[in-house]
Amino acid sequence: MSTYPKLLEDGKAEQRSLIRLERSETRAILTLSDPGRLNSLTAGLVLQLHARLTELAADPGLRSIVITGEDPAFSAGGDLEMIETSSKAIRESTEPANTTDAWRWIRRQFGGVVRTIAGTDKAFIAAVNGPAAGVGLAIALACDIIVASDRAVLVPAFGRLGLVPEVGTSWLLTRRLGYHGAIALYVRGRGIDAQEALRLGLVQDVHPHAELLAAAERWCARVDKLAPHAFEMTKPLLRAAADAPWEHSLALEEYAESNCFSTATLSSAAAVVCV
Repeated sequence: MSTYPKLLEDGKAEQRSLIRLERSETRAILTLSDPGRLNSLTAGLVLQLHARLTELAADPGLRSIVITGEDPAFSAGGDLEMIETSSKAIRESTEPANTTDAWRWIRRQFGGVVRTIAGTDKAFIAAVNGPAAGVGLAIALACDIIVASDRAVLVPAFGRLGLVPEVGTSWLLTRRLGYHGAIALYVRGRGIDAQEALRLGLVQDVHPHAELLAAAERWCARVDKLAPHAFEMTKPLLRAAADAPWEHSLALEEYAESNCFSTATLSSAAAVVCV
């Protein structure tokens, strides 16, 4: 059996529950729950995470989703044992594998997670409670809002592993830091503590560790106060604007804004704003 089907088989065979879900009426908290392995993105954890995200993305009553890790880490990133096994299979001519096996896993599983985060109309809040490395960092950066514990460390370890920034990280870091900031971050490869991440604009807030989830919930409450259509239309608008020419962004705004004019929310809010 080649590597990709084997990874799927191994992931589906995982008997432990590696994703913990807490749910209220409009909010959900997803916790990566394999603390003994620092919530590494093993085949089982990734498949369970993708399945949960897909399920929650389809729930019309849900407005925000918090993603965090079980202490002491957010996620140590890709499972190094899985990476080593896949790499060896590609190099060994006797093994029934090639580079497309790794590509399938990266695109369909890792990519499937971040595409769901970016593509659904829910608000995603990453509550980074500890180290977030590699693909774990990519998942945090893909979220709409990132709050950090004072124990958080962002670890762009791609270069040290002989890898490129992956799973959307090159796009996100370049837009946050510019080309020179992103390439310097890659070359240094060192961990970035919570206060430096705040200074660089990589996280929105830093909080004492015990208050992290409460801070994430406050972002959920802010989303709840918005008219549902307002956030749902603004999220894709702002994500598209990162790459769109000014004229294209203007056209997107014009289309969305004219639809907002037809809602009852605008007429009731206008009186409040003008007071």
